[in-house]
Amino acid sequence: MQRTVLAAERTLLAWVRTALSMIGFGFTLYKFFQYLRESEGLARPHAPRNLGLTLIALGTLTLFAAAIQHRQALRDLGIGLAQARSGLAIAIPLLLALVGVLMFASIYFGTGPF
Repeated sequence: MQRTVLAAERTLLAWVRTALSMIGFGFTLYKFFQYLRESEGLARPHAPRNLGLTLIALGTLTLFAAAIQHRQALRDLGIGLAQARSGLAIAIPLLLALVGVLMFASIYFGTGPF
């Protein structure tokens, strides 16, 4: 049973890694093209911003979906979060999703530290 729980956590962490890559790549695209727009001027200034926002949104949604899928997998195994000691494994993607939401809102509304 322990091996199955650990396998579920490895799957969750693979999803987290993928989602963070999407969020990071989206943010990088946004900042890079923001720099180019300021220095050279782009013909379509909102296209890179929209692509960056799309990747950030997909990464954030992926984090939520991964947390839900992990919880369902444990429930299907008949294991609660207390038994599996996966509270931290669920908390990490949810906290990172919160950061993704804040990053998305910051870029979309043009306020905040990003």
